[in-house]
Amino acid sequence: MSNSGSVPDRNALTATLRDYVEQLREEGLEGLPAGVRVAREAPHIETPPTPRAEAPAPISSSPEPRPAPAAAEMFSKYPGLEKTSTLEELRAFIGDCQRCKLAPLRKNLVFGVGNPNAELMFIGEGPGADEDLKGEPFVGRAGQLLTDIIERGMALTRSDVYICNVIKCRPPENRNPEADEVAACEPFMLRQIEIVKPKVIVGLGTFAVQAVLKVKTPISKLRGRWHEVRGIRMMPTFHPAYLLRNPGDKRLVWADVQEVMKVLGIPIPRRSGA
Repeated sequence: MSNSGSVPDRNALTATLRDYVEQLREEGLEGLPAGVRVAREAPHIETPPTPRAEAPAPISSSPEPRPAPAAAEMFSKYPGLEKTSTLEELRAFIGDCQRCKLAPLRKNLVFGVGNPNAELMFIGEGPGADEDLKGEPFVGRAGQLLTDIIERGMALTRSDVYICNVIKCRPPENRNPEADEVAACEPFMLRQIEIVKPKVIVGLGTFAVQAVLKVKTPISKLRGRWHEVRGIRMMPTFHPAYLLRNPGDKRLVWADVQEVMKVLGIPIPRRSGA
């Protein structure tokens, strides 16, 4: 029996496992779950090599439009949500939210912070321990790095931009949000986008970007390319928590940030690094 298909299959498996490792590493996790091992390099064959998943994606100047959920579909989950026209009204609508299983575990609901008319909006995955305690997104070590990107790199202030997360309550032990939790909070995040109406969204990290774009593509392949969300340009990039563990990739985030600055008309300093 011919084995002609075995090597390409191993190549595909290797690429898939590398993508999975990249997602784990980005969110600050080391290694793989017990019993999972990454396959070693496949033997050389006379075909073009499989691209490495961790290779940075080239910058693309044109957006990649993606269909957004219809407004009626989004609002049907929570009747009355469509009537909220300000962030204050939206926060009041959410109230003491008990719509998913995270509610009993939280200390504070983390809604969002910043300029309600911001041209630039950052969307992360969900609150961590520091955010849960304070009730504000991105206030821990990762938050300080995001502040440095905004203030030192972009010459803006946190009050100039708007910052929120896909989900508003902290998952236990900072685990990844589960599908039902994302589904429960997604209409509120989308309504935040519609109310703020930013010119550009920066998606921070694998899970935030996948939730917003409705894809399963790893962040290593999404970053550096413009996408579109509800008619707004979105630039995916690595999460600040990932950069704390992989400082060498700050240069990739800085490249993404510079593309955002060009769209917003912000002068780019000559120094290299955010």
